[in-house]
Amino acid sequence: MGAPVVLNHGTEEMHEKHLKKIFTGEDIWCQLFSEPTHGSDVAGIPSRGIRDGDEWLVNGQKVWTTLAHLSNYGMLLTRTNPDTPKHKGLSYFILDMHSDGVEVRPLYQITGEAEFNEVFLTDVRIADNQRLGDEGDGWRVAITTLMNERVALGGGSGGKGGGPIRTLMNLWNTKKDELGEHDRKVMRDQVADLWIKAEILRLTNQRAKVLAKSGDAGPGGSVGKLFSAELNQKIFETCMSLEGAEGMLHPAGYPMVRSEEAHGSSFVSGQFLRSRANTIEGGTSEIMRNILGERVLGLPGDVRVDKDVAWSEIPR
Repeated sequence: MGAPVVLNHGTEEMHEKHLKKIFTGEDIWCQLFSEPTHGSDVAGIPSRGIRDGDEWLVNGQKVWTTLAHLSNYGMLLTRTNPDTPKHKGLSYFILDMHSDGVEVRPLYQITGEAEFNEVFLTDVRIADNQRLGDEGDGWRVAITTLMNERVALGGGSGGKGGGPIRTLMNLWNTKKDELGEHDRKVMRDQVADLWIKAEILRLTNQRAKVLAKSGDAGPGGSVGKLFSAELNQKIFETCMSLEGAEGMLHPAGYPMVRSEEAHGSSFVSGQFLRSRANTIEGGTSEIMRNILGERVLGLPGDVRVDKDVAWSEIPR
């Protein structure tokens, strides 16, 4: 997600400095958007950036930051003008995660791992030349990140028959002969239905990825994100059904460790537990449906009473 936003909104100097290392994996980037009081309504975040000469002094707290503990850079969205409507008072910065005042703490999940983090920013100084886009234009830049994030979340299947559906097919081939005749027929129909949906998702994502090559994925990425999130949950629920009583066990235990990779688990139980977050992270399924209704289908927008109200005047 770092590459598209730098490519579309960064300077030539930023291209030279960051794009190769993002591509090679030398630099890991994280996303600093959500805050304790604002997740789905991220445009209303209260963290503050105050101009101080050629620098910005940033204070605030971010949450659900994937792999922040391993990241070299963060894509930071913060409020730089509280006296304009919420979408117009944001600015977007590249943050060196090793800067003074940046503290990363783990958020442990039901898998027993801390893939996510909370990040505290205390008097963090960021040079103005690390800003992407104009001052106050951070929301437009953030949309590039969010749209590409949704393509990434929806499209990581690993080719035909890959990803979560491969886990289910492998488990089905292992367990099917242990089932009674009636149960086997019922489960076969469920597995076949999920395989068909996984293939539909793969083809849908191919179209979204063609658009994303330009760096601006557009709202169509929300289709794959919504579909894949709910499909993943159904796939791993079916895996647990195939496991039977064994599915109640979690062989990995709850080690309370900090993850070295995102979405990683070698056990079906771990993948089932992790999939519960799929309909929340990267935009909830409810938000995805709003985006698709308004920006793809052209339906009337939801009521937004604070759209033209200065952020500082919104009751809290």
